[in-house]
Amino acid sequence: MDETKTPEAGRDFIRDIIAADLESGRVKRVVTRFPPEPNGYLHIGHAKSICLNFGVAREFGGICHLRFDDTNPTREEQEYIDAIEADVRWLGFDWGTHLYHASDYFEQLYAWAEHLIGHGLAYVDDQSPEEMRTARGTLTEPGRDSPYRERSIAENLDLFRRMRAGEFPDGARVLRAKIDMASGNMNLRDPVLYRILHRSHPRTGDTWCIYPTYDFAHGQSDAIEGVTHSICTLEFEDHRPLYDWLIEHLPIGEQLGPSRPRQYEFARLNLAYTVLSKRFLTRLVQEGRVSGWDDPRMPTIAGLRRRGVPAAAIRDFARRVGVARANSLVDIAIFEHAVRDELNRTAPRRMAVLRPLKLVIENYPEGRSETLAAANHPDDPAAGTREVPFGRELYIERDDFMENAPNNFYRLTPGREVRLRYAYLVTCREAVKDAAGNVVELHCTYDPATRGGNAPDGRRVRGTIHWVSAAHAVPAEVRLYDPLFTRPDPGAGSDLVADLNPDSLTVLHDCRLEPALADAAVEQAVQCERLGYFARDPDSARGRLVFNRTIGLRDSWAKAKAGG
Repeated sequence: MDETKTPEAGRDFIRDIIAADLESGRVKRVVTRFPPEPNGYLHIGHAKSICLNFGVAREFGGICHLRFDDTNPTREEQEYIDAIEADVRWLGFDWGTHLYHASDYFEQLYAWAEHLIGHGLAYVDDQSPEEMRTARGTLTEPGRDSPYRERSIAENLDLFRRMRAGEFPDGARVLRAKIDMASGNMNLRDPVLYRILHRSHPRTGDTWCIYPTYDFAHGQSDAIEGVTHSICTLEFEDHRPLYDWLIEHLPIGEQLGPSRPRQYEFARLNLAYTVLSKRFLTRLVQEGRVSGWDDPRMPTIAGLRRRGVPAAAIRDFARRVGVARANSLVDIAIFEHAVRDELNRTAPRRMAVLRPLKLVIENYPEGRSETLAAANHPDDPAAGTREVPFGRELYIERDDFMENAPNNFYRLTPGREVRLRYAYLVTCREAVKDAAGNVVELHCTYDPATRGGNAPDGRRVRGTIHWVSAAHAVPAEVRLYDPLFTRPDPGAGSDLVADLNPDSLTVLHDCRLEPALADAAVEQAVQCERLGYFARDPDSARGRLVFNRTIGLRDSWAKAKAGG
């Protein structure tokens, strides 16, 4: 079964609302939308919204639109538009022919703004932004009416048309809805509907020098497209009365009647050790604190993909956290479990040595080599086996040897026998040291009768270690990632930058990989046995392999959560 078609586990209040609307006949066909602003790359919080909006539409036989909220030309770029489309597709969703832009509706939105003015429901305000903020009031004090609030309809229409014609500079005037400056909901205190911005737009060029605000464009775009369920995160809950007010006071509200769009809010994703503020993520990129929007330390979909996280794991994570009405902090371990579960099931197995220590098998014939069969996946016989070269000189992990080892150390130490994965039993005889006393090479012997790692006489060996053939190993750079932040609630105690982890990236330049990894696909994760999951980075070039660690085999956050 296609996993993108698998319903989320259980039901939630959004799905209950949709089911009830269909049963009552309020809507005939479910239409949702995902409305990103193209001013940055999507992150994992957006992924939750994508999975919800596209997911419920698919589950109830409806459609989901992709609509770009391109109402602010000062921050929008084609790069972001292209990246957003690629991310949605990579996650496993498709909008078909239903790709829209708020800018598609600029002429209609302008006409509706004039409709509001003509009915005495909007006016042009000449106050400065600071004067407007001061007059808006507070949560406990009502706002004050603008001195321009009672302009005549004729004067307001004239000024608004002159705003469109480009007669006034940026910030000189705005168009505001005339609602209630004493409202307990700050969003109803005569909100701004249009502002002057002499900026070229990526799609409309220099046609416009006034642009609608998100609040004015959003609900009306939903109505134009026939969206039935406008699903937003909780920060838009206080905007819902304005969403409804605008639709009610425009002609389209009368046309749609009971089937008009309705807004519903769910809890946004708050993930421990993670910041999902697009503004701050932009700052990280612009200040060079990360290598770009797709840096594998970033919580962006592009960064997670580059790191080797599968789309199926992100969809599964969205199912696991579910859809709730109240905000909460999600343990990062839930995300890691989803990634591990998917990769444990799907990732092929390989061997790699990150911090190599040479091992010489003294009784193995010089100049000889052989190939050994290694399973591609221990739980999937259909995955078959691969041939791994073996010879007299190998590399093992430096941590797999200890000269003066305690009794509970089951790897190599002088006089102890261990199993080389898929190969033979070997016994360490000598540790060769350099002038500084550092171990630089191990001399061992092997038992030729133990090919495959099993002793014919039945003797038991407790330790098994991985290895690569020194003569056949492929050199590589491996990048290890730790949390980008040092605390689960970044910025809670100080500036966010102060909580950045200076050790979030470790680069190992002298790693050795088995030959099969030279042909690994970019961004396709594999399990390097005993080390974790890794994916080939796009930075790889001929003669220079680069791998990113996707995730460890165990909970890498346990130490951080314990304060260690």
